[in-house]
Amino acid sequence: MTTLTQRTHSHERDQDFSGVDRTAVLQALAAVLAPASLLAGQEDLKPYECDGLSAYRHLPLAVALPENEAQVVAVLQACHRLGVPVVPRGAGTGLSGGALPHPHGVVLSLAKMKHILRLDPAARTAVVQPGVRNLAISEAAAPHGLYYAPDPSSQIACTIGGNIAENSGGVHCLKYGLTVHNVLRVRGVTIDGAIVEFGNAALDAPGYDLLALMIGSEGLLAVVTEVTVKLVPKPEVARVIMASFDDITKAGAAVAEIIAAGIIPAGLEMMDKAATAAVEPFVKAGYDLSAAAILLAESDGTPEEVEEEIAAMRAVLEKSGATGIRVSTDDAERLRFWAGRKAAFPAVGSISPDYYCMDGTIPRKRLAEMLTAIAGMEKQYGLRCVNVFHAGDGNLHPLILYDANVPGELERTEAFGAEILARTVELGGTITGEHGVGYEKIGSMCVQFDSAALAAFHRVKAAFDPQGLLNPGKAVPTLHRCAEFGRMHVHHGALKHPELERF
Repeated sequence: MTTLTQRTHSHERDQDFSGVDRTAVLQALAAVLAPASLLAGQEDLKPYECDGLSAYRHLPLAVALPENEAQVVAVLQACHRLGVPVVPRGAGTGLSGGALPHPHGVVLSLAKMKHILRLDPAARTAVVQPGVRNLAISEAAAPHGLYYAPDPSSQIACTIGGNIAENSGGVHCLKYGLTVHNVLRVRGVTIDGAIVEFGNAALDAPGYDLLALMIGSEGLLAVVTEVTVKLVPKPEVARVIMASFDDITKAGAAVAEIIAAGIIPAGLEMMDKAATAAVEPFVKAGYDLSAAAILLAESDGTPEEVEEEIAAMRAVLEKSGATGIRVSTDDAERLRFWAGRKAAFPAVGSISPDYYCMDGTIPRKRLAEMLTAIAGMEKQYGLRCVNVFHAGDGNLHPLILYDANVPGELERTEAFGAEILARTVELGGTITGEHGVGYEKIGSMCVQFDSAALAAFHRVKAAFDPQGLLNPGKAVPTLHRCAEFGRMHVHHGALKHPELERF
């Protein structure tokens, strides 16, 4: 199959790296890396051809796997000297094509830098290398009654370096925040090999808040080599309500009512009927399969706090039209409820040859409106869509089911996804919540931001990477590219935003 990436890159005019001398690059990297830390054979490169967004693939020129910061510096200096694009990579679990290789570039994998350097239970901090798994931090902190709060669904595999790049969240981000709220310091290396630090061990740092700029920068500014994260105490008690609704609009409205009542649950997630039908056989979480939608709302804290908050949420849910309410009776049942939500993506993969995971954020009060719109789009494009949401903060993850082997289905899927993102902007939202822009949503940036904003983004990029060698073609489109989106638009049904058509 000809992937979309192969088609679109034939029109890429932003930067031309076709003159890169592969032999010179391999010689330069071989001079600073051990043989086992440099991959160049086609079979060795194959596992790196994409990230979690597998619809788009490219073999890189080479893969570098440094074992320490000094080697990261040496690799970047060599690539900078030779004018070679560099794509930083964590565990490859990203869902926006942020780690999609450049065919004339080097993938810089931080997988071997996976040590927890220090853990200070008194200061409630941990200093870790970028290749440390998200969940491994909590496992190391557990004997001290602490854990790392951001918990993406891929936390068993995703790394803290990748979490920094995408500003990852998770099912508990409503109460405990995203990565940016749980990191004190980031150390990294710029494309020319300079070591830089953002933030510090204190609650604030002097000068501009470049730490927040670095977190979520998708590998465009610097390569992460060390991170200081906050740790939080494990709550004494945690319980989850599972509320069933016979109408998805009522479920969406209930989310807004919970927040309006002044309640901030530890987690507030939503799944529609198609999602629970996929997940239940996969995990056996105990979901109500007769419900049009379910809400999972967690309360944590002291026993008294949890009891009071559960009672308050129950009252709101009943008033909002819940047809059934179950409260976890022990921690095993609570974890089972969450296991179903966290397994939504792999569960959907078991019922469809392919799926396309979207990521947008809308005001909570517009959830019901968005769900109704997506249902209409399913009919318009002739494709099914399974909906899971970080409902508490309006972050939606529609999963569009398709078969890449059926001619035209990938293109229809992209048009479907583009219309979802266009609608998020219309509803006052944004085109991404936690998956990043990467390669996938770069066209949608032309809808979200005007030319003045995009020019400002490029000035920030140029301040760190004037040659545009770090992760080129990702996250921030050129104004030329946005103009071509408009000129090369092909209408897809009721798609109202020509800028969203890929070229």
